[in-house]
Amino acid sequence: MFFTIVMAGIIGTAYMTLGMYLLAAITSEHFKVVKVLGTMLTFQTTHHNGLSDRKSAIWTGIVAHYLVGIGFSVLYAWLWKKDILGMDFLQATWLGLLNGIFGAIVWRIFFALHPRPPQLPLPQYLIAIALGHILFAHGIYATFLLMAGN
Repeated sequence: MFFTIVMAGIIGTAYMTLGMYLLAAITSEHFKVVKVLGTMLTFQTTHHNGLSDRKSAIWTGIVAHYLVGIGFSVLYAWLWKKDILGMDFLQATWLGLLNGIFGAIVWRIFFALHPRPPQLPLPQYLIAIALGHILFAHGIYATFLLMAGN
């Protein structure tokens, strides 16, 4: 079960990240969550208030993002095992949306408390984060189904 939970966290996070990067490519906005997270955690906002391209910022963002994803995968597994929520597509969608709203709130607080956050369209970013977590939840759900042989 441990392996399934870790793999689900990794796959769910990768699925969400892919969605965010596709949105960034389509809109030309700074929705690259790994770069935003890494820039903020390493305090490497550029002189023009942009995202850092430094390897230390990117690797910090990757590691932090995937660790949080695995942590939420643990929570999802617990909710499903205890039958607090049903393990189906619709419940995963709602769980992802709730997770996304929570994530958007945390991001908003992080931006408010950070001494020099990168400049980006925060309202749109927070909406993308909230909706992106639906992809995250579906990735976790699909991984649990596939690894359980269903």
